[in-house]
This record gives sequence, structure tokens and C-alpha cells, in this order.
Amino acid sequence: MKELPAESADLIVTSPPYPMIEMWDEIFSDLNPLIRETLDRSAGMQAYELMHQELDPVWDEVYRVLRQGRFVCINIGDATRTINGNFQLYTNHSRINSYLQQLGFSSLPAILWRKQTNAPNKFMGSGMLPAGAYVTLEHEYILIARKGSKREFNKADEKRIRRESAFFWEERNKWFSDIWFDIKGTQQELGEKDIRSRSAAYPFELAYRLINMYTAKGDLVLDPFLGIGTTMAAAMTGGRSSIGFEIDPTLKETIQSAPESIIDFSNDYIHNRIERHILFSAKWIEENGPMKYVNKHYGFPVMTAQEKELLFNALTNIKATGDNEFEVLYSVGPQPMFCKNWESELEKLKKDPNFIGNYNSKRNQTSLRKKSAYSSQLGLFQNRK
Repeated sequence: MKELPAESADLIVTSPPYPMIEMWDEIFSDLNPLIRETLDRSAGMQAYELMHQELDPVWDEVYRVLRQGRFVCINIGDATRTINGNFQLYTNHSRINSYLQQLGFSSLPAILWRKQTNAPNKFMGSGMLPAGAYVTLEHEYILIARKGSKREFNKADEKRIRRESAFFWEERNKWFSDIWFDIKGTQQELGEKDIRSRSAAYPFELAYRLINMYTAKGDLVLDPFLGIGTTMAAAMTGGRSSIGFEIDPTLKETIQSAPESIIDFSNDYIHNRIERHILFSAKWIEENGPMKYVNKHYGFPVMTAQEKELLFNALTNIKATGDNEFEVLYSVGPQPMFCKNWESELEKLKKDPNFIGNYNSKRNQTSLRKKSAYSSQLGLFQNRK
């Protein structure tokens, strides 16, 4: 990432290859042949440490390019593996967290991403007989750390953009919980099974939440392990700029497929988010009475004064501006179909016999009718060296 100037990025959202997960052995061994040798000798802990030493230079660069007061969010899972008959947990999250602290990051409360499975054979070990069974590993971590002290928004324009980048009260209550139950691991729609197995991409909603939680519109989001470009798609949907690095050239075509469908996908996603709030508002008012504030752009009710200037910018066009670079254009005003007399509209909605069913289905909806793999606003594909 030497192409990036120091302190140029506003957020890092990424998920590296997981040390001691077998599917990544080849990549780590190509970077350091000693890793293959230690695995062949059944030296599990030594291989674990060598793998992390290949990731450490990336975290060094992350610290260098991140601006003061900005955040790094790393999705990482621990690994379980049997080597030479010994079943063991390899705590990837703690190794990375410790290294971030050594670099000077301030560790913040992490998020547990619960990826439970209903498979009847998910339990490990001897089943009903003590004491040879093992607790299932059904969560991953989203490590969160900050470089330097708290970010400040001092200029009038910075404060305005921050207010327009707000999120809904009900989203805050869900997003800033330390356990995420509602995001499921999803099958990425890649053309080739071989690519799917090597991308191990996280869901769009995961990256989209983190970007909205920790950046303002126009900020630069970096993903040093680009994969199929999920982070960049989320940044583009949120009106943020983004840049990514990837060493696997076979993913390039997938990343660059963005212009084909990202505009419709992103605008559908934004519409779905607004609709969920409207349904939430109708249910809240029905059960608790009027909300105190009104959003000045759309006219719908909101819970807090901080939501009054929240504005969603629709994507209007995407164009190539260079080799592996794209620019996205946005609307400057609110979506007209959501600018209504919401006092009367919500009364109509509450009288809808399907209202409760619509609310329950929309509340946790995170997938849309159009799915694909996308690239980024101002996204750059480069080989990481």
C-alpha cells in the first residue's frame, strides 16, 4: 500500500485470510515456505505465529495510512484444527488485537458476529459422552480500534455533512450492540465455484453498517484485502469513496462488474432502509404516540434531533475514469417518492390490514431482489506487494 500517502484513509474495513484455516494454507505457504514445513512437522503453534507474521506488515501499513481519530474494523474468526491428533483453538482475534495495540491503536469494544448453523452434525467430538465433545465455534469477531484521540468536526461544512450522514435511532440500537445475530453468512454470487471458495467474502450488510457507523459522506474507506469488492460496494452505496488492494488477479473481472448493476442495487438498498424506518415509525406511533421530531428533507417523523438532517443520496451514474478506477455520481436532494405528508400517510399505513406483517418482514430484511458482486466508487485494483 505504499502508493497511499500517510494519514489519507478515514476507515479500514477488511477481513484477512484466517491463519490456521486450511483453505488459506496455500496462500500463506506461498508467502513463506517455512509455513508449509511447520505444518508438515505438525508444529501448529509455530505455523500459527508465522502466518500472523505475514499479516503484520499489512497492519503496519494500515496504521501509517489511517488518519488520526479514525477507525479500523477487522472481521476475523478464530480457528479450530486437529494437528497430530490434538484438537486446538487458535485465537486469531487476540493475536491481531495485541499487535494493533503494539502499533499504538486504542482497542475498543469488539462485535461478536454470531454465525450460527442449524446443521444437526455441527457438534464436534464424541456427542453425548463426557468429556470428549467441544463447544461449537459459531461466531467471528469484528475488532474495532482507533488511531489517536476522538475525531472532531470543527468546520461548518464538516458538521453539515456529519448531520446528513446520521443513522436512524432504531438502527443505532441494533448496530451498536456488541453481538450481531441478524446478519447471516451468505453465498456470494460469483461465476466460478473455485473463485467462491477462495473469496470467503463477508455479507454486504456487515460492511455497510460499519461504514455508516464510523465515517461521514465523502470519507475514504480502505480495504487491504479486497476480495470481490464487498467493502467498496458498501462504501459506494453510502456515498463514501473507497480504495482496495488484492493479490489474486482472477478476482479482477468480478470486481470490475460493478457498472452493470450497482446503481439499481444500491438505490434499492437505500429505499429498503427508508421503508423500514417508515414502518417502524408507524408501529411506534400506534403503540407509543407521536415522535418528537421531523426530518426536514423527507418530512417523516424521527426519534431524535440528530436525525432531522439525515439525507440519502441516490446513485445516478457510474463511469470509468481510468484503469481500474470508477467514479459514482449522486443526487443532491432527497428521493421524491419519500417526500410526502407523512402524518396522513402513516395513518393510512396503520389502517392497512397487512401492516404488522409488512413491518415484521421489513424490519430484519437485508437481502434485495438484485444481488451481485460489486466494485467501488473511485475503486482501485492493484497487486499488493
